[in-house]
Amino acid sequence: MKQVEIIQRRLRATQSRQKSYVNRCRGPLEFETGDHVFLRVSQTTVVGRALRAKKLIPKFIGLYQILHRKIPIAYELALPPQLERLHNIRDELSVELPAALIENTRVKELRGKSIRLVKVIWDSITGDTTWELEDRMREQFPHLFSNE
Repeated sequence: MKQVEIIQRRLRATQSRQKSYVNRCRGPLEFETGDHVFLRVSQTTVVGRALRAKKLIPKFIGLYQILHRKIPIAYELALPPQLERLHNIRDELSVELPAALIENTRVKELRGKSIRLVKVIWDSITGDTTWELEDRMREQFPHLFSNE
């Protein structure tokens, strides 16, 4: 029993030390008008519900000056002409991509349960595919299962 107590005490000490390292760097970021900031960009491909980041692209661009604060977490930046169309906050920036085709099915054993999965081709041109739960796909796209 003593070894278990020693191990648990050491684990708690290690977790506490790691938590203090992380908390030192975290905190709310706030900027003032006139500050210069980098703009985080990400080029992604939407595959079903998943976002896949493209590789080997810069994650940050800039230094751009903050013109004014719109809401507590949104700022208007002085962007160059080629990036002007990025401004104006829009509520919905995602695009729904309808499933194109069910390519394959399989059963996965997980914690003693059988889970049915289907391989969905989202875009036949790019070949973007993901494995999805069959039940959820039947609810969202019943027409893909009509030929069974």
